[in-house]
Amino acid sequence: MKVSDFDFHLPERLIALRPAQPRDSARLLRIGGGHLDDLSVADLPGQLRRGDVMVFNDTRVIPARLFGVRPADGARGEAHVELLLHKREAADAWRAFARPGKRLRVGDVVRAGADGSLAAEVVEKGEGGEILVRFDRAAAELDAALAALGEMPLPPYIASKRAADESDLSDYQTRFAARDGAVAAPTAGLHFTDRLMERLAEAGIGQATVTLHVGAGTFLPVKAEDIADHRMHAEWGEVAPETAEALNRARRDGGRIVAVGTTSLRLLESATGADGVVRPFTGDTDIFITPGYRFRAVDVLTTNFHLPKSTLFMLVSAFAGLETMKAAYGHAVAAEYRFYSYGDACLLFPGEA
Repeated sequence: MKVSDFDFHLPERLIALRPAQPRDSARLLRIGGGHLDDLSVADLPGQLRRGDVMVFNDTRVIPARLFGVRPADGARGEAHVELLLHKREAADAWRAFARPGKRLRVGDVVRAGADGSLAAEVVEKGEGGEILVRFDRAAAELDAALAALGEMPLPPYIASKRAADESDLSDYQTRFAARDGAVAAPTAGLHFTDRLMERLAEAGIGQATVTLHVGAGTFLPVKAEDIADHRMHAEWGEVAPETAEALNRARRDGGRIVAVGTTSLRLLESATGADGVVRPFTGDTDIFITPGYRFRAVDVLTTNFHLPKSTLFMLVSAFAGLETMKAAYGHAVAAEYRFYSYGDACLLFPGEA
């Protein structure tokens, strides 16, 4: 299939720059049974069944955008550099996207902070501005420096319209955030409030968590013309043994696995065998889900509205059908749903008659 098969028109005015308040007041488009229903996220308890289990991603977004300077070295003048960390490789090392990447060479040192107190050496250089940097400190000491000097890494379609501010420190975290490591929020989880979780529990709907440290690669455009030629960046994830057993037990008892967000879905599919059994998982996944993929773990998906020609729109098209999703997105545009990370949500039931 071609990338152009996943294109659609989106008016710029529908890109949400702030989340709905309260969070569960965001709109929800129910997609299933051949029809579309306009609801609210607060309606979720009535849309699921007793015994279903919702699976949330408990990753926590870190201040992963750094601004620094590569000092002049005689042959070259001083250069201002932006580093967007996207995958931790060691206690002191991160893979990052650098802008402008062409100004950096292996061995260069970028100094971040007003006083240049945090140093990052380029130890490897890849394609498209991707580099591997090693910092002058590690583990908790590095985490503290990033917290002090880094900026919340808002998606480019928001960051291009406004600067990150104090409210984003809480707005761009889910209530489930517990494990540091993501550089992008699992945005479907942003809609959930304490009251909504109470109502879901009262309705007999279970809750489980997995961890997928979402990388900045989620925002990268698909440059290949044929989607078969695109390669995903790897992200680290974990499905704990007790979580795998709880999900398998729910399935055996007739419940459905409801993935909250594409990040939870991709990790669950990575952890599930052809027999449909979810197994404990720890490690990297670069799974790329496109139409024709046979889903093994997830029965229902709630997710936000995604970019045209993106890997995430390809994923939801694989889950519910390309024509179904094009029709749903056409309806969402006409009804002026809010799109992307701070936008509204949809609820997909591909198995409904």
